[in-house]
Amino acid sequence: MDHDFCNSEGARRLKQRIEEYWRDRGFKVDVKLVDAGFVAAMRSARTDVRSDMVNGFPVRREDDDHRRPSSRRGLEVV
Repeated sequence: MDHDFCNSEGARRLKQRIEEYWRDRGFKVDVKLVDAGFVAAMRSARTDVRSDMVNGFPVRREDDDHRRPSSRRGLEVV
């Protein structure tokens, strides 16, 4: 098993695993891949995996999307 999560393929696999893990538990996590380019200390290019999680935990559930406030009145849409 390839454990290099810093290259683009490994970062993509890690992104997918994180999203699937939290989706299976009812949470929505936004994970993005950011190309960091060449890093001298690593002597290679690097791809960062960033998310909207706080301290490693998701901040919203899957069903939160339909409860967002209406942009016109500030009322909840149910």
